[in-house]
Amino acid sequence: HLITPFNAGGAMDIYSRVIAEPLSKRLKQKVVVQAIPGAHTVVGTQALMKAPPDGHTFMITTMSTAVINRFRVPAAPYNPDVDFVPVTQLSYGAVLMVAPAKAPYKDAKGFIEWAKAQNRTIRYGSSGVGSWGHLAGLILMRDYDLKLEYVPYKDDLLAITDVQNDALDAAFAGLTSARSKIQAGEVKAVAMTGPARSAAMPDLPTLSEQGVANVDLAVWVGAYVPPKTPKRIVARLQKELKAVLRQPEVRKRLLALGQTPVGNTPEEFTQNQRMDTLKWDALIRVFDIKIE
Repeated sequence: HLITPFNAGGAMDIYSRVIAEPLSKRLKQKVVVQAIPGAHTVVGTQALMKAPPDGHTFMITTMSTAVINRFRVPAAPYNPDVDFVPVTQLSYGAVLMVAPAKAPYKDAKGFIEWAKAQNRTIRYGSSGVGSWGHLAGLILMRDYDLKLEYVPYKDDLLAITDVQNDALDAAFAGLTSARSKIQAGEVKAVAMTGPARSAAMPDLPTLSEQGVANVDLAVWVGAYVPPKTPKRIVARLQKELKAVLRQPEVRKRLLALGQTPVGNTPEEFTQNQRMDTLKWDALIRVFDIKIE
């Protein structure tokens, strides 16, 4: 039983089904995907917490459940450190910085120089207050003394469309949303955030590679099981999920979704989650962001 705490038919529902099919074959039993959306993934997470800790129920979700919800939903009825158990970080996703196709620069340093030369406020957008795109822009504004104005969107595709229509100067968006417009020449990719290039777009350098520091926080997807699940069951599920991620067809399909497979150990995943929480907390506090 695989819970996805997002809407049926959405990106994470599709992602979960990419994993469920080959996992079913390895376990020799059906893995049923159930979408349980609501309250910024809280409803689905509660369903996981109430499930028996026998290895027959797990959840695939984004870092929003264990990291961002600490700040976005401070009254959430769960503690990410104790109320569900990390199994493995399945993948990390690319967040792209895109600009108008006719912009007079081709990289992040060029954008910074151009922005400084404009006699106006530069407008950028992403999918919501507190998103990594929002924070990336604030870091650029702080570290390079840029005059930026943030415009939040419900969907990053809407932000990209406004970049295309010259209603926005730049946007931060997921690869899945941006890829088709980049390939069509409707917008241009300037850089990507994260600690390393995405295997889905290996020719696009990260901001760090371009000499723009402090924007290396990855946006990831992970698997969790209910609290008190025995370690031997966690280890078995991690082993099987890692094997699934190594399958060429699964890797190909995840890359198409803008996700680079990982498959680390529960201990490594727990440490990564802890470090990302500290980084996110520091950024939220420094910029005094009120996430709604």
